Amino acid sequence: MKLLVNGKEHEVTVPADMPLLWVLRDVLGLTGTKYGCGMAQCGACTVHLDGRALRSCVLPVSAAAGRRITTIEGLDPNGDHPVQRAWAELDVVQCGYCQPGQIMAAAALLSETARPSDADIDAALSANLCRCGTYQRIRAAVHRAAGMTGPGGRP
Repeated sequence: MKLLVNGKEHEVTVPADMPLLWVLRDVLGLTGTKYGCGMAQCGACTVHLDGRALRSCVLPVSAAAGRRITTIEGLDPNGDHPVQRAWAELDVVQCGYCQPGQIMAAAALLSETARPSDADIDAALSANLCRCGTYQRIRAAVHRAAGMTGPGGRP
């Protein structure tokens, strides 16, 4: 099947029910997307599918065929997406394991809501768990990124 990942087309020969997460990590070598719980409960595996944040650990690869998949590696190859810049500027990361999923969820939020409120941020990222509890820094970074963005969540 053909997958469009980070703007590049890939032909993969995998079972149709294989979770997208494992295709990304094990077949394509894109290890930025993390395995957390395997049940779509923690958000570590969040990627964008046609611009929407989805959990890749439970999404069969067949459901992603022919659609635009964006991983943390493809958000901005140079790390210059406003969310990535805000994360670095505010030193959000503690252990870092959840951060790719947090960043992908935040980027999806900003693509739909240019100036989110605290409630918008909390709702959009509530299913992304941070074991280190950096939620206040995460919220501040989303606000900072919103200040860096124009229409569509991009600078």
